[in-house]
Amino acid sequence: MFLADTNVLLYAADEASEFHPACRELLEVWRRQVTPWFLTWGICYEFLRVATHPRVFRRPWTAREAWLFLDALLAAPPLTVLAPTRRHPEVLGQTLREHPDARGNLMHDLHTVVLMREHGISRIVTRDNDFRQFPFLTVVDPLRSGGAGGGRRRGG
Repeated sequence: MFLADTNVLLYAADEASEFHPACRELLEVWRRQVTPWFLTWGICYEFLRVATHPRVFRRPWTAREAWLFLDALLAAPPLTVLAPTRRHPEVLGQTLREHPDARGNLMHDLHTVVLMREHGISRIVTRDNDFRQFPFLTVVDPLRSGGAGGGRRRGG
């Protein structure tokens, strides 16, 4: 079980990216596997924001194109989108106590981390090194570790 971060989706979508072939292949493998994998709605919206942004995405997509990409992923049986549970405030409070210096742009990542923790998911496939600040996560770089397999755990 793992969660895929926004950057993996963006590389898979961006045919001009040098990381496109590897990330696109990973998504195709994940869509066909039986093992569960996860996204969050925040990741979905961040994908939509970046993929349609003319100053961020190399060849911006229309909202419809970006949605069709996401919709195809969401149709994959092993994919689930995480949502907050009743435990969310408790897990958020605990995570903030453990990371009192969290602020600014890290808060989006913190939301992802809290949802993962809440649902018992400890592995994230991402190229974003900010997630390495959370010792209870196993951060897997999809271009260095063979996708969702392997990975390096930081902390204990």
